[in-house]
Amino acid sequence: SGFNRRHHITPILASLHWFPVQFRIEFKILLITFKALLGLAPSYITEILTPYEPVHSLRSSAGTLLAVPESRLKSKGGCAFAIRTLLLWNDLPEEIRLADSVPSFKSLLKTHFYRLAFM
Repeated sequence: SGFNRRHHITPILASLHWFPVQFRIEFKILLITFKALLGLAPSYITEILTPYEPVHSLRSSAGTLLAVPESRLKSKGGCAFAIRTLLLWNDLPEEIRLADSVPSFKSLLKTHFYRLAFM
């Protein structure tokens, strides 16, 4: 591959457009979430996604956020898929959440993660 094994891996990953493991995991989780919102995922996943409805009408609520239930376990409860997927989704920029197709969503999400990982 032409790289010395003592080289730092981050520039190599960036040149190959490969994401660190954490971003790959989050990409998969968010892709499943997006497909579930489009009705392209199994019902057991779709059932955990509930649109967020604020008590008061807010300008910032465009209807793309998901309701996050209270987690009983503060230390490990946030790691459960049912909670983690909602938190990741709500942290995405709105332009990504509003993507109109799966290929568009994947492209926007990859660009977003590339910027977070390497810039």
